[in-house]
Amino acid sequence: MGKGQIAVNKFSLDAMITDYHWMLNAVKDIRAELEIGAKTAQYGIEATLPKGQGKTSDPVELEIARRAKKIKRLREYEMQLMEVQHRIVKVKGIREVQVLDWMLDGKSMRWIAKTMGLSHTHIQNIKDSIVKQMIE
Repeated sequence: MGKGQIAVNKFSLDAMITDYHWMLNAVKDIRAELEIGAKTAQYGIEATLPKGQGKTSDPVELEIARRAKKIKRLREYEMQLMEVQHRIVKVKGIREVQVLDWMLDGKSMRWIAKTMGLSHTHIQNIKDSIVKQMIE
């Protein structure tokens, strides 16, 4: 497993599909929040000064650490979203494609079942088929 890749099995892919909609919204929000941020000096005298080590009580440094964690979480979400997006083309069948589209749009299984006139169990079987096709 190289850098930038994630391990995918049927359970993790199922979770990625289920969480796709909110992760996409989270990525948009996090990107908007992080547009203006502090930068670390790379040149000049500031670059030669010692960097803080260990714990700090400086609220600015604590905020920078919080943003760094947010950026890491953003990258994880982006990788999961890309993993799903690259596998969408593997899904065949009109029912599977429609169910997948609605799931990625954030629709509930119950809503999808009601809209398609099928049982919740049937939609779950279609979802299982989608995951199987995307794993192969």
